[in-house]
Amino acid sequence: MKVVLLASELEDYTISFASGLAQHLKVVLAVPRRRYEHLASWFDPAVDLRLLEWPRHRSLLNPWFLRGLTRLIRQERPNLVHLLSNSTLWLNFAVPFWRPIPLVTTIHDVNVHPGDSDTLTLPAWAPKLMVHQSRHIVVHGEGLKQLVLDQYSKSANHVHVLSHPAIHRYAELARRQKMAPYRADGVLRILLFGRIFAYKGLEHLARAEALLKGCSPDLRFTIAGRGDDPWVYRPLMGDPNRYDIRNRFIEDAEVAQLFLDTDIVVLPYTEASQSGVLNLAAAFGKPVIVTDVGELPTTVLSNGLGLVVPPADGESLSRAILTLAQDRELRCRLGANALAWSLGANSPKQVGAQAASLYRKVVEPCT
Repeated sequence: MKVVLLASELEDYTISFASGLAQHLKVVLAVPRRRYEHLASWFDPAVDLRLLEWPRHRSLLNPWFLRGLTRLIRQERPNLVHLLSNSTLWLNFAVPFWRPIPLVTTIHDVNVHPGDSDTLTLPAWAPKLMVHQSRHIVVHGEGLKQLVLDQYSKSANHVHVLSHPAIHRYAELARRQKMAPYRADGVLRILLFGRIFAYKGLEHLARAEALLKGCSPDLRFTIAGRGDDPWVYRPLMGDPNRYDIRNRFIEDAEVAQLFLDTDIVVLPYTEASQSGVLNLAAAFGKPVIVTDVGELPTTVLSNGLGLVVPPADGESLSRAILTLAQDRELRCRLGANALAWSLGANSPKQVGAQAASLYRKVVEPCT
């Protein structure tokens, strides 16, 4: 069986998913050269990687690109095409030319997150049109499946759940470069990582930090990622000197060092679907504190990865941080669970096996 995967973004997810899937069937992966060329060595060698001159969505070169992409798909004669995100504009116009090859599309976020300016660069109709054109849809949890069923005219047996696989490349980078965690006696480090937009809940982390002023052990908060200016919440902070704020793009080696150094990863989101950060933290064996939104509580509680608190509740978040800060044994146990989950049930190989099984069910009625 041969599958063509298409991805224009979401590099970490694509590396994990494609590499895991390639251990079970033939995978041709077509991606933009400008985003993936420097990452080629991170793919499993079994992935047939095609680096394409993929235009940005505002480019007038897109019609010519779609013609070449359609030619590639016809030459490969795959059993199935899987689009790894519906956040696309131009591919909508190529889909009719790929028929009768079955098309599967993954929806990472059924609804746009509040303040997510990246996604808002696309016209709202484009991701929705791709969902309508795709016979089969993949989401990352049962709650997201229900949202798709509520919002689109899809039958339940055409909407499938595959978990977001663990992201191991940063932990592997740390091993290759023989990185070591930085330790300071009596200091416990808390990390909020990723795009800093409104829904990430930084406001509520600042309120929680203020409530923890004077608590032992000594706490340090790292906010790392590009996006909105975290310092707008300075008036809410108990002690701004406890913050290490890196409001910019974080290079790979720095990402690895951040997760090595941290003791607790916090995801105080006010709204979410799932989270790549959760899957990155698990590969480092780090306990997490998440809010009760989207698929986060189900994933964390069912696998013993950390603690769950109500969203937009600084007081509950502060109590959870203090609980883990004062209980090293609990932190170690949750971290061990996370690492085992990332290497076992949620490893790229296991998620790839589930995807391969799904593809066979999709293709069988067409053969």
